[in-house]
Amino acid sequence: MLEGKGVVRETDMAEMMQNQVMELAHQALDAHEVFDCQSIAHYIKQKLDETYGPAWNSVVGKDFGSCITHLCGSFIFFRVEMIEFLIFKDGKDFSISKEEAIGVFQKA
Repeated sequence: MLEGKGVVRETDMAEMMQNQVMELAHQALDAHEVFDCQSIAHYIKQKLDETYGPAWNSVVGKDFGSCITHLCGSFIFFRVEMIEFLIFKDGKDFSISKEEAIGVFQKA
């Protein structure tokens, strides 16, 4: 378990949601070994999917690069001691079909 406070590096989330995500990170760190980044990331993603609906992504580790597209208001990049967290929701709307999403939907 890491005792450090989360330090936000970049975000476009509301402060209340930032606090919820960082609390989830601390819960995940309490529940899993600090070196088990995959389990930590899975825990956070699962909890966010349950709370805010599907399409959350969670990247956890000490050294990684990224290039993402995210839904506005759903992005946070922070660290807790030496572990970095990149959390965001995919911008895809799951209420429409793939064809509608890419604009090729044709009437039957």
